[in-house]
Amino acid sequence: MFWFKQGLCFLPVFLVIWSSSTFIVSYLIALFRRDVDVIFPFISDTGANPPESCIFGLMTFISACAGTATIYARYKYVEKLSVNTRVVNPRLNKSGFVFGMFSCLGMCIVATFQETAVPVVHDIGAIVFFVSGVLYTILESVLSYRAYPFGSSMSVCRVRAGIAILASLAFFPTVICKGFVKQTKLHRDPGDEYDPFHLASAVCEWVVAFSFICFFLTYIDDFKLLTLRVETKYAE
Repeated sequence: MFWFKQGLCFLPVFLVIWSSSTFIVSYLIALFRRDVDVIFPFISDTGANPPESCIFGLMTFISACAGTATIYARYKYVEKLSVNTRVVNPRLNKSGFVFGMFSCLGMCIVATFQETAVPVVHDIGAIVFFVSGVLYTILESVLSYRAYPFGSSMSVCRVRAGIAILASLAFFPTVICKGFVKQTKLHRDPGDEYDPFHLASAVCEWVVAFSFICFFLTYIDDFKLLTLRVETKYAE
């Protein structure tokens, strides 16, 4: 049996590949149409104008659905682990699940409300996605250490902690520098000076986004042993 057919490990694999493709495809289309700059535009800028906005919105929504399924599977995995070993606090697991769901909700808002059409709602969705996503990686890293030696190996725990730290450190420059950005156009005209705050905020935004995506790669080994079943029961 191929490794990606074992258990539910296809969920995080699909999520990572699809989410990465979402950002890359929309960026390449926007770059080809000269809607954005070559050097680190904001992720939302790559999906601001049609047709890339349509592709970005659809692919981001599918990513949110895949993220919801993966986060739920992870929640059930830790829940089963806590029942068998009692090394994980159920409240901590539920908190991680809630933050994960909010991050997926933020993705749906970002996908639905384009930056140039409804900027306020779009920014709210982005904040919900990034804040909830970072908190989710932190809580899941804590859960991994709490569950050790059950569940994940120590090397996986360290990788998760490293990704969570990287996402947390990159989040603050993203928000802070964003407040000082003076560039209002998606594409700079020849001769325009590059805004350093724009560059710093955009780079950190890409780092946070891909840190959150890559975090799910660490679920592959755990999900090889995980299966979920749906039972149908008639009400008495």
